[in-house]
Amino acid sequence: MALTFGIYAGGRVGLDDGSPVEDPVAIASALDLLHGEHPFLVRAYVHYPTLVSAPPRPELLLNGRRRLDLVVCFRESGTDLTGWLGFLVGLLREYGSSLASLQITEEPNNAGPGGDGEFPAVRQALVEGVVVAKREALALGLDVLVGCNATPVFDPSQEFWTDLGRRGGEEFRDALDYVGLDLFPDVFQPIPADRLVDTVLAVLTGFRGESLAAAGIPGATPIHVTEHGWATGAGRSAARQAEVVDAVVRAVVKADLNITTYEHFALRDADSRQAGPLHQLGLLCSDYTPKPAFDTYRDLIAEFTVR
Repeated sequence: MALTFGIYAGGRVGLDDGSPVEDPVAIASALDLLHGEHPFLVRAYVHYPTLVSAPPRPELLLNGRRRLDLVVCFRESGTDLTGWLGFLVGLLREYGSSLASLQITEEPNNAGPGGDGEFPAVRQALVEGVVVAKREALALGLDVLVGCNATPVFDPSQEFWTDLGRRGGEEFRDALDYVGLDLFPDVFQPIPADRLVDTVLAVLTGFRGESLAAAGIPGATPIHVTEHGWATGAGRSAARQAEVVDAVVRAVVKADLNITTYEHFALRDADSRQAGPLHQLGLLCSDYTPKPAFDTYRDLIAEFTVR
């Protein structure tokens, strides 16, 4: 099965994390080498209501082959969604045809670092945001996919997804063009190398058959792997990172789960000088020199991109 490919085009994992700042010229050059003439997604994040984006000004990275996968993070502590919904409408009008997909909230089931789950109105913001954004995209005649994402859920009750399905009903499900999964096996919890692929396939299968099913989301709704990465560092070689990227992408291609998109996290390390998995997830070091996984991902894009 062919895929649409993309990448988080930055490196920093926090807006003020002290890591080296992004270099838009180096990013654009690396992207050109990575995907060549193949169509490609540039994944970027904007935080509501602060309106700070990562990487900064992602529109500068777009061209005829690259379109934007924009994630709108919900970091509003209140419950009034009027401004939020208006902001989503404004983004669709601002980016127009350069926008390939609009992800409503980021990891709304995760209240830890990187997720929106700590904010009390996030589930309602997700449901209403998907419906309003899809309605506006259709009204504007835009070819843009509207979706949401989550981290894996191992709760047998699938409370998060059951609640989303109950809140949104058929209107939400009909508006949903895809559902994304952020996937970082063997980064925060070790997995034996010979179990990696089986673990990935089990998580993907559970996401389709248990999580999405609990919300009533049908098999016809595609899955996007919205984030996947493997960190280098002490005891974690750059050669192994390349092996993991190759193995996971090939597993995604072979999985019979209606997975249509794979996006890597991230283009470059947040800070190659720092220990810890969040600092060294890049295909490039933080000075933009490539690791072996850069060439591996480039070759996978050439082999499996949707024609």
